[in-house]
Amino acid sequence: MHFTSEQRLDDGVLEREFTLGEIPGTLWTPQSAAPAPLILMAHNNGLPKGSARLVARARQSAACGYAVATIDAVGCGDRPRSAADEQARADLRRAMQAGEPVDEIFESLIGPLVDGAVPEWRTTLDALLALPEIGGPVGYSGWTAVGIRLAVSEPRIAAAGFFAGGFVPRAQREEARQVTVPLLFLLQWDDEGNPRQRALDLFDAFASKEKTLHANLGGHTGTPWFEVEDGNRFFGRHLR
Repeated sequence: MHFTSEQRLDDGVLEREFTLGEIPGTLWTPQSAAPAPLILMAHNNGLPKGSARLVARARQSAACGYAVATIDAVGCGDRPRSAADEQARADLRRAMQAGEPVDEIFESLIGPLVDGAVPEWRTTLDALLALPEIGGPVGYSGWTAVGIRLAVSEPRIAAAGFFAGGFVPRAQREEARQVTVPLLFLLQWDDEGNPRQRALDLFDAFASKEKTLHANLGGHTGTPWFEVEDGNRFFGRHLR
Protein backbone atom coordinates (compact mmCIF):
# COMPACT_ATOMS: atom_id res chain seq x y z
CA MET A 1 0.00 0.00 0.00
CA HIS A 2 1.48 3.33 -1.11
CA PHE A 3 0.11 6.60 0.28
CA THR A 4 0.15 9.31 -2.37
CA SER A 5 -1.23 12.30 -0.42
CA GLU A 6 -2.50 13.26 3.01
CA GLN A 7 -4.25 16.16 4.69
CA ARG A 8 -5.48 16.87 8.19
CA LEU A 9 -9.10 18.02 8.00
CA ASP A 10 -10.79 20.62 10.22
CA ASP A 11 -12.36 17.93 12.42
CA GLY A 12 -8.96 16.35 13.07
CA VAL A 13 -9.53 13.42 10.72
CA LEU A 14 -6.52 12.41 8.62
CA GLU A 15 -7.46 11.82 4.97
CA ARG A 16 -4.99 9.87 2.84
CA GLU A 17 -5.13 8.76 -0.77
CA PHE A 18 -3.45 5.45 -1.55
CA THR A 19 -2.76 2.97 -4.30
CA LEU A 20 -2.50 -0.78 -3.90
CA GLY A 21 -1.28 -2.14 -7.20
CA GLU A 22 -3.91 -0.84 -9.63
CA ILE A 23 -6.46 -0.16 -6.86
CA PRO A 24 -6.92 3.53 -5.91
CA GLY A 25 -8.43 4.26 -2.53
CA THR A 26 -8.94 6.72 0.32
CA LEU A 27 -8.42 6.12 4.03
CA TRP A 28 -9.78 8.35 6.79
CA THR A 29 -8.48 7.83 10.33
CA PRO A 30 -9.45 9.57 13.59
CA GLN A 31 -7.14 11.62 15.78
CA SER A 32 -6.98 8.98 18.52
CA ALA A 33 -3.65 7.21 18.87
CA ALA A 34 -5.34 3.90 19.70
CA PRO A 35 -5.92 1.42 16.85
CA ALA A 36 -9.40 2.04 15.44
CA PRO A 37 -12.05 -0.40 14.23
CA LEU A 38 -12.44 -0.33 10.46
CA ILE A 39 -15.45 0.35 8.23
CA LEU A 40 -15.23 -0.51 4.54
CA MET A 41 -17.46 1.96 2.71
CA ALA A 42 -18.58 1.14 -0.83
CA HIS A 43 -20.60 3.21 -3.27
CA ASN A 44 -23.51 1.91 -5.34
CA ASN A 45 -23.21 0.47 -8.83
CA GLY A 46 -19.72 1.67 -9.71
CA LEU A 47 -19.96 5.33 -8.67
CA PRO A 48 -16.58 7.01 -7.94
CA LYS A 49 -15.01 6.82 -4.48
CA GLY A 50 -14.94 10.62 -4.37
CA SER A 51 -18.72 11.03 -4.59
CA ALA A 52 -19.84 13.74 -2.17
CA ARG A 53 -22.34 11.63 -0.24
CA LEU A 54 -19.84 8.86 0.41
CA VAL A 55 -17.10 11.28 1.47
CA ALA A 56 -19.48 13.02 3.89
CA ARG A 57 -20.48 9.68 5.43
CA ALA A 58 -16.85 8.58 5.71
CA ARG A 59 -15.74 11.78 7.40
CA GLN A 60 -18.61 11.62 9.89
CA SER A 61 -17.75 8.04 10.82
CA ALA A 62 -14.04 8.81 11.11
CA ALA A 63 -14.80 11.76 13.40
CA CYS A 64 -16.69 9.26 15.60
CA GLY A 65 -13.55 7.16 16.03
CA TYR A 66 -13.59 4.70 13.14
CA ALA A 67 -11.03 4.15 10.41
CA VAL A 68 -12.93 4.30 7.11
CA ALA A 69 -11.69 3.13 3.72
CA THR A 70 -13.11 3.18 0.22
CA ILE A 71 -11.74 2.12 -3.15
CA ASP A 72 -12.52 2.31 -6.82
CA ALA A 73 -12.65 -1.41 -7.57
CA VAL A 74 -12.28 -2.79 -11.07
CA GLY A 75 -14.79 -1.18 -13.44
CA CYS A 76 -15.76 1.46 -10.87
CA GLY A 77 -15.14 5.20 -10.71
CA ASP A 78 -12.50 6.33 -13.18
CA ARG A 79 -10.97 2.91 -13.69
CA PRO A 80 -11.10 1.44 -17.20
CA ARG A 81 -14.23 -0.45 -18.15
CA SER A 82 -14.50 -3.39 -20.49
CA ALA A 83 -16.22 -3.12 -23.85
CA ALA A 84 -19.04 -5.26 -22.41
CA ASP A 85 -19.47 -2.80 -19.51
CA GLU A 86 -19.62 0.16 -21.83
CA GLN A 87 -22.17 -1.58 -24.05
CA ALA A 88 -24.31 -2.47 -21.02
CA ARG A 89 -24.23 1.15 -19.82
CA ALA A 90 -25.21 2.38 -23.29
CA ASP A 91 -28.04 -0.16 -23.44
CA LEU A 92 -29.19 0.93 -19.97
CA ARG A 93 -29.34 4.61 -20.93
CA ARG A 94 -31.28 3.79 -24.08
CA ALA A 95 -33.76 1.53 -22.28
CA MET A 96 -34.35 4.03 -19.48
CA GLN A 97 -34.98 6.83 -21.98
CA ALA A 98 -37.43 4.60 -23.84
CA GLY A 99 -39.16 3.43 -20.65
CA GLU A 100 -38.26 -0.20 -21.35
CA PRO A 101 -37.51 -2.94 -18.76
CA VAL A 102 -33.94 -2.70 -17.46
CA ASP A 103 -33.49 -5.64 -15.06
CA GLU A 104 -31.66 -7.88 -17.52
CA ILE A 105 -29.36 -5.03 -18.53
CA PHE A 106 -28.59 -4.37 -14.86
CA GLU A 107 -27.83 -8.08 -14.46
CA SER A 108 -25.27 -7.94 -17.26
CA LEU A 109 -23.70 -4.79 -15.81
CA ILE A 110 -23.79 -5.24 -12.03
CA GLY A 111 -23.02 -8.98 -11.86
CA PRO A 112 -19.51 -8.59 -13.36
CA LEU A 113 -18.88 -5.48 -11.24
CA VAL A 114 -19.54 -7.50 -8.08
CA ASP A 115 -17.38 -10.39 -9.30
CA GLY A 116 -14.49 -8.01 -9.96
CA ALA A 117 -14.92 -5.77 -6.94
CA VAL A 118 -15.01 -8.29 -4.10
CA PRO A 119 -11.50 -9.77 -4.62
CA GLU A 120 -10.08 -6.24 -4.70
CA TRP A 121 -11.91 -5.32 -1.50
CA ARG A 122 -10.46 -8.40 0.19
CA THR A 123 -6.95 -7.53 -1.01
CA THR A 124 -7.42 -4.01 0.32
CA LEU A 125 -8.67 -5.36 3.65
CA ASP A 126 -5.49 -7.44 4.01
CA ALA A 127 -3.35 -4.32 3.53
CA LEU A 128 -5.45 -2.11 5.81
CA LEU A 129 -5.36 -4.54 8.73
CA ALA A 130 -1.56 -4.56 8.52
CA LEU A 131 -1.47 -0.82 9.40
CA PRO A 132 -0.73 -0.07 13.07
CA GLU A 133 -3.48 2.57 13.29
CA ILE A 134 -6.17 -0.01 12.43
CA GLY A 135 -7.07 -2.67 14.94
CA GLY A 136 -10.27 -4.26 13.73
CA PRO A 137 -12.94 -5.58 14.00
CA VAL A 138 -14.32 -4.77 10.55
CA GLY A 139 -17.68 -3.44 9.40
CA TYR A 140 -19.07 -2.81 5.94
CA SER A 141 -21.34 0.04 4.82
CA GLY A 142 -22.88 0.77 1.43
CA TRP A 143 -23.54 -1.06 -1.82
CA THR A 144 -25.76 -4.05 -1.02
CA ALA A 145 -24.68 -6.37 -3.85
CA VAL A 146 -20.98 -6.13 -2.94
CA GLY A 147 -21.80 -6.22 0.76
CA ILE A 148 -23.72 -9.48 0.47
CA ARG A 149 -20.84 -11.19 -1.32
CA LEU A 150 -18.32 -9.83 1.20
CA ALA A 151 -20.43 -10.80 4.21
CA VAL A 152 -20.70 -14.35 2.86
CA SER A 153 -17.09 -14.81 1.72
CA GLU A 154 -15.10 -12.69 4.20
CA PRO A 155 -15.16 -13.94 7.82
CA ARG A 156 -13.54 -10.73 9.09
CA ILE A 157 -16.73 -8.75 8.41
CA ALA A 158 -18.43 -8.49 11.82
CA ALA A 159 -21.42 -6.26 10.94
CA ALA A 160 -22.89 -4.63 7.86
CA GLY A 161 -25.03 -1.68 6.86
CA PHE A 162 -26.67 -2.02 3.43
CA PHE A 163 -28.39 0.63 1.30
CA ALA A 164 -31.40 -0.90 -0.44
CA GLY A 165 -31.23 1.52 -3.38
CA GLY A 166 -28.69 -0.30 -5.53
CA PHE A 167 -29.65 -3.08 -7.93
CA VAL A 168 -28.97 -6.55 -6.48
CA PRO A 169 -28.37 -9.31 -9.05
CA ARG A 170 -30.09 -12.67 -8.74
CA ALA A 171 -26.88 -14.36 -7.55
CA GLN A 172 -26.60 -12.01 -4.58
CA ARG A 173 -30.30 -12.32 -3.79
CA GLU A 174 -29.69 -16.06 -3.37
CA GLU A 175 -26.51 -15.45 -1.36
CA ALA A 176 -28.50 -13.22 1.01
CA ARG A 177 -29.77 -16.42 2.65
CA GLN A 178 -26.20 -17.05 3.86
CA VAL A 179 -25.69 -13.62 5.47
CA THR A 180 -25.59 -14.06 9.25
CA VAL A 181 -23.77 -10.96 10.56
CA PRO A 182 -25.72 -8.22 12.41
CA LEU A 183 -27.35 -6.10 9.74
CA LEU A 184 -28.79 -2.60 9.32
CA PHE A 185 -30.81 -2.22 6.09
CA LEU A 186 -31.77 1.27 4.86
CA LEU A 187 -34.74 1.63 2.52
CA GLN A 188 -36.07 4.72 0.77
CA TRP A 189 -39.81 4.07 0.61
CA ASP A 190 -40.36 6.00 -2.63
CA ASP A 191 -37.18 4.99 -4.49
CA GLU A 192 -38.25 5.42 -8.10
CA GLY A 193 -35.75 2.94 -9.55
CA ASN A 194 -35.94 0.11 -7.04
CA PRO A 195 -39.20 -1.74 -6.34
CA ARG A 196 -40.08 -1.58 -2.65
CA GLN A 197 -41.31 -5.18 -2.48
CA ARG A 198 -38.04 -6.49 -3.89
CA ALA A 199 -36.15 -4.72 -1.09
CA LEU A 200 -38.55 -6.11 1.54
CA ASP A 201 -38.17 -9.63 0.11
CA LEU A 202 -34.39 -9.24 0.29
CA PHE A 203 -34.60 -8.18 3.93
CA ASP A 204 -36.70 -11.27 4.63
CA ALA A 205 -34.05 -13.46 2.98
CA PHE A 206 -31.15 -12.42 5.20
CA ALA A 207 -30.38 -15.12 7.78
CA SER A 208 -28.99 -12.70 10.38
CA LYS A 209 -30.42 -13.21 13.87
CA GLU A 210 -30.05 -9.46 14.43
CA LYS A 211 -31.31 -7.43 11.50
CA THR A 212 -32.97 -4.02 11.49
CA LEU A 213 -34.88 -2.29 8.69
CA HIS A 214 -35.03 1.52 8.63
CA ALA A 215 -37.49 2.86 6.04
CA ASN A 216 -37.80 6.58 5.30
CA LEU A 217 -40.08 8.48 2.95
CA GLY A 218 -38.38 9.94 -0.10
CA GLY A 219 -36.62 9.06 -3.33
CA HIS A 220 -33.36 7.35 -4.17
CA THR A 221 -30.96 10.00 -2.86
CA GLY A 222 -33.10 11.18 0.04
CA THR A 223 -31.67 9.09 2.90
CA PRO A 224 -31.83 11.36 5.97
CA TRP A 225 -28.54 12.40 7.55
CA PHE A 226 -29.61 11.03 10.93
CA GLU A 227 -29.28 7.55 9.43
CA VAL A 228 -25.51 8.14 9.28
CA GLU A 229 -25.55 8.87 13.00
CA ASP A 230 -27.72 5.80 13.66
CA GLY A 231 -25.31 3.76 11.55
CA ASN A 232 -22.38 4.84 13.71
CA ARG A 233 -24.33 3.73 16.79
CA PHE A 234 -25.04 0.40 15.12
CA PHE A 235 -21.35 -0.13 14.41
CA GLY A 236 -20.56 0.99 17.96
CA ARG A 237 -22.57 -1.97 19.24
CA HIS A 238 -20.70 -4.49 17.10
CA LEU A 239 -17.21 -3.14 16.39
CA ARG A 240 -16.16 -1.87 19.84
